[in-house]
Formats: sequence, structure tokens, C-alpha cells
Amino acid sequence: MKSILINKPGKVEIKEIEKPKVKDGEVLLKLLYGGICGSDLGTYKGTFAYSSYPRIPGHEFSAEIVEIGENDRGLEKGMIITCNPYFNCTTCYSCEKGLVNCCTTNETMGCQRDGAFCEYITMPIERVYDGKGLSPKTLALIEPFCISYHGVSRANVKNGDTVLVMGAGTIGVLAAVAAKALGAKVYISDVAKQKLEYAYKEFQLDGMILNESTESFEKQVNKITNGNGFDVTIEAVGLPSTFQNCIDAAAFGARVVLIGVGKQNLDFNFTLIQKKELNVFGSRNALKKDFLELIDIVKEGKFDLDKIVTNTYKFEEAGKAFEDFANNGASMLKVLIEF
Repeated sequence: MKSILINKPGKVEIKEIEKPKVKDGEVLLKLLYGGICGSDLGTYKGTFAYSSYPRIPGHEFSAEIVEIGENDRGLEKGMIITCNPYFNCTTCYSCEKGLVNCCTTNETMGCQRDGAFCEYITMPIERVYDGKGLSPKTLALIEPFCISYHGVSRANVKNGDTVLVMGAGTIGVLAAVAAKALGAKVYISDVAKQKLEYAYKEFQLDGMILNESTESFEKQVNKITNGNGFDVTIEAVGLPSTFQNCIDAAAFGARVVLIGVGKQNLDFNFTLIQKKELNVFGSRNALKKDFLELIDIVKEGKFDLDKIVTNTYKFEEAGKAFEDFANNGASMLKVLIEF
């Protein structure tokens, strides 16, 4: 079968590999759609903190069940599904406490282990979730929505909160959508004007901040919040500067959530956290309940996830998909590969 392989930064190829054999407790899946995540793009660029090479990318996907044995989950051959791609050890301190999303030796598909971007993959049955009739394209968007949804949940966003999301990429936009659904007044910020305007208009957010400079950013934050700052700030980029933006834009007593992943350090006046009595939360991966809840929520028609997709490529065009995304990140939001 064919697979997509990142041999080293900037090098993508379609490679023939052996089709996987199904073991006990596993299901054989035929890939339908896969989304290029920011971490996949970071692997391509050589900037992702958890990358190693060579690597088959991909952990946002939908698939058809090709082969499955008897199970107690109602899963059958021919079903269109999505999966939980975060593999945990089950025995570490975090796993024993039920925090399987932040297992100390977590292996996310496409990051610390090979991913899903192949014609066929196998998955443990317990990681496979019934798509409940959602389209294959929409199901490929559930995982990134889970990342955003989990982060917003960490912040305990409430009706009436003012929320600022740093980053108008897929994760940032979906975090804004999730916060908006909870009754918050949501603003989004980015350096890319085209992508920022698209997110603001298409997802009916309350406002946007073009992050042209520190001075301009601070001025806009003060104007929007009457100098008070935001109740919740969410970092969805993974840069030192945008985390600093979140600290600076947070109100006294605010909640700050870090979803973005990066390699760089930040040297900042940490006493500001004490001075403002900020609640700072890390948010990693997502939980089974996030997947199940969002599949139901999206099925109810509360979100049109497909609006997040700006570009779709054929499987054979994977190299072009990664190259285009790397060179046009300011205008491309979610990029899908059709298998």
C-alpha cells in the first residue's frame, strides 16, 4: 500500500510499505480524509517539539471499517468512523489518575509514533468512535475540534466571559467557536489579516485584533475591555510572543490556557502571574469524552465545521499540500488530504 512519509524537514514522498495485518482487539481501516495538523506542518518545517524522522504524519482522520471482529461497541464493517490518536501507557502516575491525555510517555500518531496517512491502518477497537452518520470530511475535523474544546473546558469558560484567542489557525478558530457556544464574548487575534478576517466573519465572532505590534495590540485590548483585560486568554500558536500576549491581555484573576506547542523559550516577568493572581492552565490532547460529546454536538447541527476547510488535495498531491501550506499559512486554514 502507499503511505505519506516525511523523511526530513522539507522532504515528503509517497512510499510503498507493507499493508498492516489485524491483530486481536484491532480493526482494519481504510483512510478517507486526513487533516494536516499544525504539528504535521511543524514536522515538515522541522520546528515541532516532538518530531523525529522519518515519520508518517497524520492524526486527524476519518476512515471506513474494512475488517473487525466481534465487539461490544456496536462497530461493524462499512461504518465511517474517527479515532482517538493519543496512545497512553496505562501505568504511569498520570494514567493511574485518569489523566490519560497527558500520559508521561504519551505517543500521538504522527508525532512520537507513525501516523495515519496511509491507505490502510490498524487501530485498537477501543480507540474507534462511531461517526453517527457524519460525513467523512466532517469526521476528519473532530480531532482538532477536540483539542480546542478540551482547552476551553480547562478554562471553565462561562456565559458572559470575555475571551481572547491568540491564533486564527484551525485550533484557535475552533477554540473561539467552542467558547462562543458557551455564551462568551469572543475575540480573536493574529498577525495574518486575511486569515483573521475569514475567522471573524465566517464564524460570527465578536471582534478581532490584528497583532501588528506590541503597542497596537495593547491599545486594542484596552479599548475593547475598558482597560480591564480579558477574563480568559487562550494561546493557540505556540510562540513566546503570543504567550506573552496572553499574559499581558489577561485581567486580574483571569484564566490563561496554553494549547500551542513550540520549541522556543520565553524570558518574562513571571511576577505578573502573582500580581494578577492568574490561573494558568496547560492543555494537552483530549479525552474520550471530548470525542463522544463533540460527535453528538456536531451531529445536532450546532457547528458547520466544514467552513474551517480552505484547501483539499488528493493523496498523490501530498508533497504539494505540505509545501503550499508551509508557504501560504497566512491564507490557508485547514488543509485536508482526500485518500
